[in-house]
Amino acid sequence: MTEKVNKATIEVATGKGLSVIDTMVPGRDLNAYITAVNGIPILTAEEELDLANKYYYNEDLDAARKLVLAHMRFVVYMAKSYSGYGLSEADLIQEGNVGLMKAVKRFNPEKGVRLVSFAVHWIKAEMHEFILRNWRIVKVATTKAQRKLFFNLRGSKKRLGWLNKEEVDKVASDLGVDAKTVMQMEGRLSTYDASFDGAPDSEDDDLAIVPAQYLEDNRYDPARNVENEDYAESSTDNLYLALEGLDDRSKDILTQRWLSDNKATLHELADKYDVSAERIRQLEKNAMDKVKARLEA
Repeated sequence: MTEKVNKATIEVATGKGLSVIDTMVPGRDLNAYITAVNGIPILTAEEELDLANKYYYNEDLDAARKLVLAHMRFVVYMAKSYSGYGLSEADLIQEGNVGLMKAVKRFNPEKGVRLVSFAVHWIKAEMHEFILRNWRIVKVATTKAQRKLFFNLRGSKKRLGWLNKEEVDKVASDLGVDAKTVMQMEGRLSTYDASFDGAPDSEDDDLAIVPAQYLEDNRYDPARNVENEDYAESSTDNLYLALEGLDDRSKDILTQRWLSDNKATLHELADKYDVSAERIRQLEKNAMDKVKARLEA
């Protein structure tokens, strides 16, 4: 991970790209950071709604900053629950803060729920992804069922040692996954990382076989390179074909909001078409749904 400092910048995605808000991030003195975020006052429901409205409708970055700061203590609380994976708590907090900012960006105050309830999913998602990336050199969980087992299998085991058939079936039933997947994940969690080209501990290193001797390197395979280029070109062509099926206004909104180097804000497009920003948001969503439907057809 990049070197951490006591003062750094946290970036919040907006319609104009990335805008920067300064705040404290966990550095060498984690206790000082925790003390600082716990000292930030908790927002009342009315204060939170007011700030959320300012950011949602007016893209007020100062309001977004206040929402993020007021909820950082919750990220710290959640990070402690993942201490058993042997990863830095400061890193977990930093990843959780990214999830919190994503939640603030997507939070709709009209839904009638508190931000903390909405943000749980985004904070957990970033922490889970960080743990899966860094717990082992090789990623052990990629599918939805594997991820569920990764974070729940150890807690489901009632004793040390391998699961028997009855226990496998019970875990599979409780977590809603296949019994075969339970056994596969138990095996993955019980293995260890091995060197790609270094000889393992052996009395006779001359007889040791390491992965570098039998695994293929396909990075420079001409056939695969052509296949990847064709896929990228085909995906781009399909996207523009899907856009051609939209009316001129919807196509322009998507182009200005997502495909332009200088992305337009909702308010800029609202002024251009003489409608409200909320109407532009609705048109954007409808156009996105139509494009996705055509790409999936």
